[in-house]
Amino acid sequence: MADGVEPGKVRQLWHLLEPLHALLYYAPEVFEEAAGLGYGTEERWPSYFPFRAAPLGAVGPERVASAFYSFSPRMVAEHIAGAWKAASPAEVLAARLRGIDRAYRAILGDEVIGRPELAEAAALARRAAETADMAGRPLAAANAELAWPEPPHLQLWQAATILREHRGDGHLAALMVAGLDPVEALVSFAAIGAASVERFASRGWSEQEWAAGRERLLARGLVEKDGTATEAGRELRRRVEQDTDRLAAAPWQALGPEATERLGTLLGDYWVAVLSSGLLPSESTLGIGKA
Repeated sequence: MADGVEPGKVRQLWHLLEPLHALLYYAPEVFEEAAGLGYGTEERWPSYFPFRAAPLGAVGPERVASAFYSFSPRMVAEHIAGAWKAASPAEVLAARLRGIDRAYRAILGDEVIGRPELAEAAALARRAAETADMAGRPLAAANAELAWPEPPHLQLWQAATILREHRGDGHLAALMVAGLDPVEALVSFAAIGAASVERFASRGWSEQEWAAGRERLLARGLVEKDGTATEAGRELRRRVEQDTDRLAAAPWQALGPEATERLGTLLGDYWVAVLSSGLLPSESTLGIGKA
């Protein structure tokens, strides 16, 4: 790959940065901020949708479903229809930064947050995020338009957020090129063992919709009758992930191999700390480590 940043390194940086972003959806400090805005916290979804969609503005369910892709439009509507009545997008954006600030301090500690190594990691991640081409990437672009917070640990989180949404927007393009609609994207991912069918059911599709998606993939020769992937199905998913890596590579190419390698080294301790917190689920629909 150009500039010596290989696809495996592109994927490794995603694996390292994703948990740093994902605390937004699991940390108790963020749930407390969500409750203060009036969102339910009995499960993560009432705050997940407004927290993730807020950079887009006070958008409705159809645009959120389009940008999020793999969630049932019914589920999106349930949580977005009244989201901006509880709080404005600006209030949600402020609350998510407050929550992440508190969560990072709880997990990493003020001493680690104040270290020059974290500031260096934040600067490198920000450099990568600021080089990312936002054409055709609505969620990444919306986050990239936000003002950068001053504290380095919040800059690191914002950079992780921009880069994961940049990758995610590209992933949706890869899914569409592969001819996988929102349900089929999940069915095909479950078919290769990325996560259990039960875990993917959290995206809100009915059993009938899931079965219909499986039948469509069966007709294409991508899954067996029991729902497991055929070799053709596995190959299609490999191409999707390869295309996703390729579309996510530009920020790391711009950062260069030495700086990218340095960032990966710096992120290791923070990644371990977040995973060791026990806040993130052991199984996720992202298929990290399995895709």
